[in-house]
Amino acid sequence: MTKNEDFEIFLAAPPGLESVLCTEVGLKGFKHPKAVPGGVVTRGSWPDVWRANLWVRGASRVLARIVSFRVVHLAQLDDRARDVEWAKILRPDVPFRVEASCSASRIYHSGAAAERIENAIKQKLGAPVAPDAEIIVRARIEHDICTISVDSSGVLLHRRGHKEAVNRAPLRETMASLFLRQCGYGGSEPVLDPMCGSGTFVIEAAEIAARLNPGRSRHFAFERLANFDEAAWAQMREAKSARIPSVQFYGRDRDAGAITMSRANAERAGISDYTDFQQGTISELTPPEGAPGLVIVNPPYGTRIGEKKKLAPLYRTLGRVLRERFTGWRVGMIAAEARLAEATELPFLPTSAPVPHGGLRVSLYRTEPLS
Repeated sequence: MTKNEDFEIFLAAPPGLESVLCTEVGLKGFKHPKAVPGGVVTRGSWPDVWRANLWVRGASRVLARIVSFRVVHLAQLDDRARDVEWAKILRPDVPFRVEASCSASRIYHSGAAAERIENAIKQKLGAPVAPDAEIIVRARIEHDICTISVDSSGVLLHRRGHKEAVNRAPLRETMASLFLRQCGYGGSEPVLDPMCGSGTFVIEAAEIAARLNPGRSRHFAFERLANFDEAAWAQMREAKSARIPSVQFYGRDRDAGAITMSRANAERAGISDYTDFQQGTISELTPPEGAPGLVIVNPPYGTRIGEKKKLAPLYRTLGRVLRERFTGWRVGMIAAEARLAEATELPFLPTSAPVPHGGLRVSLYRTEPLS
């Protein structure tokens, strides 16, 4: 696989949000994106892989699919793995590891499959195997078809590189960006989060409005591959598309520590001039001056029946405040329990399929502009 050779690229998404990610990938200029279970496939070259890591907000990782073949036993897998021109992809001085999964195939032992591929690479290339290696070769054997990919991202892409302080069970930035997109947010309207936690929704919204690349502050695994072009990558990173947003972004939380975290995270992200974080309760919440926009909130879910009952007054208060004070604003709310969402008495549109998050399944509840 040379730098400009065309191949399939897979961008992973949370199950249930594949079509939302597909829209983003298409708008970012990638070729013929298609939503598939677990993510989006497109085609391109290695610079497109770099660009996907740098630009795309909703993907959790980017895989370069390097080869696919039919395989029915381990010896055959060993032979086919040795046929791959690994020297064009991996470096002999950089440790790697292999992760494999098997489904509905005659090769059913994922550990044995991973070991065969590891040995083939090690013997052909001389690169060392390490259990904590940043470079991951991923093999998926499904219905006797083995697809081998290289994980170009390394650390998951929700780790933007400038958010150090987080609260308990935070919403990942990648998922937050997809929920913002589902709410119709495009960067030209104010956004307010009345329970902002560590500021994820507010910071993502401000970055979108400022046209800041989500991967601008971090390192990627592809920088340690054999086909990496440092000069071309530097030029790609230096391309400026930033603008000054025309609106402000607001975070509120009753917890002073959350406000401190949010301000620090916004400062590191370089968008503190466009964000306003203030301590306050839901009952004190008022809309900022100016045109209406989007209220988006991720309230506590309550994992036990008793906790859910205790949360009902919070949801009722949130709904009352939004209905009475936020005329013209749209609302997006993440909830794991339909009864809690219904307690707000907000006029929600039909919901889409639930999305896995933190061991639960959550749904996005949306409204049209409130009247």
